[in-house]
Amino acid sequence: MKNFKQELPENFNELKKSINRTANWEERLQAVKELSAYKTDETIKMLQYTAKADLVTKVREAAAKALKAMGENVPAYEAPKGDLIKDVKKVFVRVKKSLPADHTVEDFKVKLGKMRSDIYNTYEGEMGTKFDAWVEELWAKTATRK
Repeated sequence: MKNFKQELPENFNELKKSINRTANWEERLQAVKELSAYKTDETIKMLQYTAKADLVTKVREAAAKALKAMGENVPAYEAPKGDLIKDVKKVFVRVKKSLPADHTVEDFKVKLGKMRSDIYNTYEGEMGTKFDAWVEELWAKTATRK
């Protein structure tokens, strides 16, 4: 059985901010890993929230694993259905419209990352190696009226 620290981590407030940083799944995952060493009501609540609500499967699973290691009950959470972020297709239209007509998919990816880093990062984290193909497919299907 793992020994957990029974006090809050010194950087608790920073970890709390990191857990809620929607544009950086890697930072959320790191925060989950740090929080998993501490078994307090506050850390358990944060891990439960993350296990239930995070959009990236790796982060949700890490939080659930940490809770199980603490002996906490972890309800079976379902991955989000449909788009991870609401109106992602509308965002693609907006980004595509903001670029010149002869732009490339790479131009589009760069602009998407700048305009909506939350969407870029969330889908990249969730899709892994399939991310580029997903962007290219959606980019090709996105029609703009000019």
